[in-house]
Amino acid sequence: MRDLIVTLIVFGSLPFIFKRPFYGAVLWIWISVMNPHTQGWGFATTMPFAAIIAGTTILAMLAKPKEVVFPNTGYIWVLIAFTAWMAVTSVFSLGVEEPWTMMKKVVKIMGMTLVVAMLVRTRKEIEMLLWTVVISLGFYGVKGGLFTIRSGGSSRVWGPAGTFIEGNNEVALALVMVVPLILITLPLVANKWGKRAIWVSAGLCVMAAMGSYSRGAALALGAMLGFLWLKSHDKAKLGALLIILAPLALMFMPEQWHSRIDTINNYEQDDSAMGRINAWRMAINLTAEHPLTGGGFEIYNHLIFAQYAPVPEDVHAAHSIYFQVLGEHGYVGLALYLSIYLLVWRNGSWVINHARNIPELEWARRMVSMLQVSLLGFLVGGAFLSLAYFDVPYYVMVILVATRLLVEKTLKERAQQAPAVRVEEAHGVA
Repeated sequence: MRDLIVTLIVFGSLPFIFKRPFYGAVLWIWISVMNPHTQGWGFATTMPFAAIIAGTTILAMLAKPKEVVFPNTGYIWVLIAFTAWMAVTSVFSLGVEEPWTMMKKVVKIMGMTLVVAMLVRTRKEIEMLLWTVVISLGFYGVKGGLFTIRSGGSSRVWGPAGTFIEGNNEVALALVMVVPLILITLPLVANKWGKRAIWVSAGLCVMAAMGSYSRGAALALGAMLGFLWLKSHDKAKLGALLIILAPLALMFMPEQWHSRIDTINNYEQDDSAMGRINAWRMAINLTAEHPLTGGGFEIYNHLIFAQYAPVPEDVHAAHSIYFQVLGEHGYVGLALYLSIYLLVWRNGSWVINHARNIPELEWARRMVSMLQVSLLGFLVGGAFLSLAYFDVPYYVMVILVATRLLVEKTLKERAQQAPAVRVEEAHGVA
């Protein structure tokens, strides 16, 4: 039944994409982030829904070029440069496995990120993208939160199989990211019960993140909540809420959870933590010999670790977005990767500064503040996970940059209208 529902939704939506290509961006994010077909057990699990949606969207864009606008921003150009550089490092790959399978996957993610950026223009479209991400990840957060409460926190929360967020660490970080995104939707819901449902959903996502037993997510959660308080427009209310609920959540979790989280303070005695450090040192040593291109994709194997790791037999994945990019794409790749986030962050700061004290742009200021909180959660938690190519942060950045472009447009229109208003007022006085 689930397979049939997902199939009907996808194929039933294709005609609407030709009518309005933006619907293709929404459907793409839903299918690639939520992966609803993985919740079935039949034919839908192997259907190439993503390829069908992507192909239909691109055809629709070619058929209706007036609805496509290339966002000429630094974020987009650096994203393109980063993708191109990954192709270069793939040519000089050091791994025994061919890198092009992973390169194709990354190109699809970056390419469709560009497609989404070219199709979102209005506030309504920005909010639709936001809702799509919130629903896609919030579904697993609510489900995982209820599971954590029901099990008393004794069982771990895992993500959907065969996806970026399959592991407990990965799904936890995704849920840390989605909490501030959920809170953005509060002003978009008028019904008081709807607002309460949003608060409950955010709380369940926090419980699910804790129920993953992920230590990196615990650090990211703490950083995100702290920054959320700093960015809040009602610090007293949110602060009181956190002071009351945080201890209750910690008290709810069992002793085995606290024991695992406490290993952060004694990482030298934890094999998993030391394995990550070994992988980070491998990336540093490899890049010392290949500073420009790094080792390319597929460097986490016995051959590479035998050459560059302090403990050759302890082969681990990068377990850090920063060391992952450094080891795979060198210092050039790392500089481009960090520049993406720096440029987007500056876009957000620009919106906050220029939208201040303008009532019609208050929505943009609030949205961008929470988007920054979401990205900060990812940047902190990503320090311990190999999620450099996880698509959700790129969609969050697209929403932020689209908001910046819309604010710019609004301010220009206000500036153009101001002289006419002053002339009218002058004539009225005369």
